[in-house]
Amino acid sequence: MSLTEVALAALDTVLAPITLTEDQAAIAEARGALFLQGPAGSGKTTAAVARLCHLLHSGVRADTILVLTPQRTLAEPYHRCLRHPDLPPGGMVTVSTLGGLARQSVELFWPLVAAEAGFAHPELPPVFLTLETAQYYMARLVRPLLDAGYLQTAHVQRSRLYSQVLDNLSKAAVVGFPHTEIAARLKSAWVGEAAQARIYDEAQDCAQRFRRYCLEHNLLDFSLQVETFLHHVWPRDLCRRHLLHRHRHLIWDNLEEDTPVAHDLLRQWLPHCQSALLVADSDAGYRRFLGADPDGAYSLRSVCQVQVTFEKSLVTSPPVEALAQGLGHALDRRPVPPDLEIGPALAFEHHRYQPQMLDWVADRVAELVHEQSEAPGEVVILAPFLSDSLRFSLATRLERRQVPWRSHRPSRALRDEPASRCLLTLAALAHPAWGITPSRDDLICALAQALDGLDLVRAHLLARQVHRPHAEGLPLLPFEAIPREAQERITYLLGQRYDRLRGWLEDYAAGSPLELDHFLSRLFGEVLSQQGFGFHRHYDRGEAAANLIESARKFRWVAGDDPPDGKTAAQEYVEMVHEGVVAAQYVSAWRQGPDDAVLLAPAYTFLLANRPVDYQFWLDVGSRGWWERLHQPLTHPYVLSRPWPSGRPWTDADEFRVRQEGLQTLLQGLLRRCRHRVYLGLSQYAEDGFEGRGPLLQAVQRLLRARGELTAEIAETAEKR
Repeated sequence: MSLTEVALAALDTVLAPITLTEDQAAIAEARGALFLQGPAGSGKTTAAVARLCHLLHSGVRADTILVLTPQRTLAEPYHRCLRHPDLPPGGMVTVSTLGGLARQSVELFWPLVAAEAGFAHPELPPVFLTLETAQYYMARLVRPLLDAGYLQTAHVQRSRLYSQVLDNLSKAAVVGFPHTEIAARLKSAWVGEAAQARIYDEAQDCAQRFRRYCLEHNLLDFSLQVETFLHHVWPRDLCRRHLLHRHRHLIWDNLEEDTPVAHDLLRQWLPHCQSALLVADSDAGYRRFLGADPDGAYSLRSVCQVQVTFEKSLVTSPPVEALAQGLGHALDRRPVPPDLEIGPALAFEHHRYQPQMLDWVADRVAELVHEQSEAPGEVVILAPFLSDSLRFSLATRLERRQVPWRSHRPSRALRDEPASRCLLTLAALAHPAWGITPSRDDLICALAQALDGLDLVRAHLLARQVHRPHAEGLPLLPFEAIPREAQERITYLLGQRYDRLRGWLEDYAAGSPLELDHFLSRLFGEVLSQQGFGFHRHYDRGEAAANLIESARKFRWVAGDDPPDGKTAAQEYVEMVHEGVVAAQYVSAWRQGPDDAVLLAPAYTFLLANRPVDYQFWLDVGSRGWWERLHQPLTHPYVLSRPWPSGRPWTDADEFRVRQEGLQTLLQGLLRRCRHRVYLGLSQYAEDGFEGRGPLLQAVQRLLRARGELTAEIAETAEKR
């Protein structure tokens, strides 16, 4: 048996029964530095994983192999491979990101570089910040400035201001310019009202105050980790020789989503590698808002000895490829080829109101799952934004049709997750010494989440009867203390569940308080995850609980010894969450969920999960959210990118161009991850009651008109335009 066959046997049992194409097998066994490019779904990552297996089975020491991806979630195929028990023993492959590599290196060489990098206490260890803890320290510094009038005309939530200042620092680090030039670059491209220049200057001041505070207290947010690594660790001969000697075999996947400084580093690293495989998707770059530089990635072809391009998709069917071609032409306002065989790849139905459209979507999903025996995990429902109300409307409809579902909405504020709010409300009730009194509305939502089968009407009735906000100790009455009529309306079964929860909180409050993450773990494990409680059957709530526990634990590690004003770390954490801190990314949330659940997600979230499915449902097709960028008054992903010429103004024409390109890239990316069919959810009136007339709907109308499938209802909407 050849080494490739051995590797393939391992791959079969790790990923799925699989047969490598000749091209993939050639990539697995190739030597030297290779640049592999191709569209999503053409088998590049499978070939890269096969190469990893081949290296291990051919005797290469595992600890000399470095696998890098732009974000940890994209490394999941490699992790699944490395968890297989039949892999050769000895050492561990390093799977990381540039940020992870920077953190490990800074930690290792800290005594050598700390003083040179400007840290005030090089004799003390560094403290690495997550996104959440970085926002916490940023809030402590910036809050007094906001109260004094800073950033008054930037009409976004304070938590978003904190995250955008941090985003500016990160962009300076990953693009490779001094963080002191952020405002100058933004102002040089601004052509609107002069008052915006003041906002940029104030945001610059906030960034520089934060950077000084970090240097004084040995705190390293993402930007400072990267800059310390690139400017002080990597240039040192000792440090560089250590990294180059240790990692002699590189696999770098999804290069197009990585940053300019990552590409610079790779360019210097390649001549010292025994082997290297660089993998890039064509026509991608979904993380531009985080500094991704696709053009920089493609330029690395010239420094590799071999360049390979995979042309054929192993995922999409010919009708879906025809649909992608037709939509691409329609979006660019080019004539749609008349001979496209789209056939079964597109299904749609026009409705007047959004609830009717959601009913149609839920019926079609149920039909796929129950009548055609399709796996629920092969169905995704996508929208530009998945609001709470849209998620609730879909979830209730799917549950009514007995279709399991799950959702994934990363980068939301922790307080926006109902399950997180439930846990923090119960924590506040169990810790009266904090002085945080949950409102009646908070209690209603918490009870509806915590008790299985309790709807909002009965939750409201129960909360009104049992809540005593000014009582000493636990401010909740037992169920038996409320009027009998109310007991009968709520039902005794739910009353028993409420009493069990209340009893647990009362017993806890009578003892010594635990650290917040320990408290949450016990509450989840001993009560909420048990049968009869709201977290028992819901994947989303369990996932939210796990993320909150991890977040609280990391906050305690970083800020637990330094809470101001005599507060406990738990109080500080709860207040930080209530202020709207944006959640960090949790790898567990990105891992592929159970195959028996339909996924509800924003479109870009699904793209970055990088997995194909059989069926996609696109909702709110008329929404301009498919086309528009997020409103970010303190930053700009294109002006702060490396390709943007310094001093060139950002015009409306530039804005229109990048929006068109963004929508084109998004649609092609979605369709390359669809095997069989796309369902379009069309409604004349959107969730907000207004008519949706976005560019995606216009492109769909042009495509349907060219194919003679434009219905009277859709044509009516088109004529209004």
